[in-house]
Amino acid sequence: MDQPLVTTRYGPSSTADDVLEGVDLTGVRAVVTGASSGLGAETARALAAAGAAVTLAVRDVAAGTRVADAVEGGGARRPEVGHLDLADGSSVRRFVRAWEGSLHLLVLNAGVVTSGLERTAEGRERQMATNHLGHHALAVGLHHALARGAAERDGSRVVVLSSTAHMRADVDLDDLDLERTAYDPQVAYARSKTANVLFAVEATRRWQGDGVVANAVNPGGVVTGLQRHFSPGQRASLEAAEAAGAFVWKSVGQGAATTVVAAVAPELAHTGGHYLDECREAYTVDDDASLVDHPHGVKRWALDPGSASRLWSLSEGLTRP
Repeated sequence: MDQPLVTTRYGPSSTADDVLEGVDLTGVRAVVTGASSGLGAETARALAAAGAAVTLAVRDVAAGTRVADAVEGGGARRPEVGHLDLADGSSVRRFVRAWEGSLHLLVLNAGVVTSGLERTAEGRERQMATNHLGHHALAVGLHHALARGAAERDGSRVVVLSSTAHMRADVDLDDLDLERTAYDPQVAYARSKTANVLFAVEATRRWQGDGVVANAVNPGGVVTGLQRHFSPGQRASLEAAEAAGAFVWKSVGQGAATTVVAAVAPELAHTGGHYLDECREAYTVDDDASLVDHPHGVKRWALDPGSASRLWSLSEGLTRP
């Protein structure tokens, strides 16, 4: 028998502050990647306002410092700022080595969109490298800290940001770096977002015994710096999806709400491997379903345990020093 979908009392118009109203996160240590602007900055601000000790893991330390200043100026505990370039394996390893003590919440928020083929210094396709592989390496490296945090507070959580874009393409496990197929940046981004969901599936399978669960979230349509590198074709595709009713624009506070639900809602304290949309678990749709008809669904390919296991093994190989 299928398990009922996880629901909460929050919905499309809820904000991160709505979700955290009355929640005391004193004693919670959290890391938020990509927290120098947009959704990451809002998530970090909201968590800090609720009492969490937040570390902003950012590529641009100066921008991260400005966010920390703003959070402190708003009366919350000042976040720490740490350098992290997810497209650089050595940077990820340095961040992991520098971490001391337990960790209770890891929010894998950072992401990039490219308008054409770009490769990292290590030869990886940049969108997959940043959006998935770097986050995979970070989470695996911090697993010991998450397990320690789980023992302290009856569980730790990992939240990874995906997107409705996952409905465009499954991962190609035989060509993760897109070396053998014609390059389409939108397909490449979609594959990285499917990979984010598969990560949550396999991380939960591997780590739930340690008290660590992972869930993927779709923040919805939010205007952030992510769109700054869109090509004319990518902008046209976005406008067409909006015109077709595939999504409506949200404020940054509304966009961060589903992330915060995954981070703190009691309904998700001990269950993972889910894809959340509009502050609740999304319904599963067939792989040939259209985004226009099912804007709040999750494709079966993103939840496939076999694909999740294989992707994990491939990711370990690609991120090993």
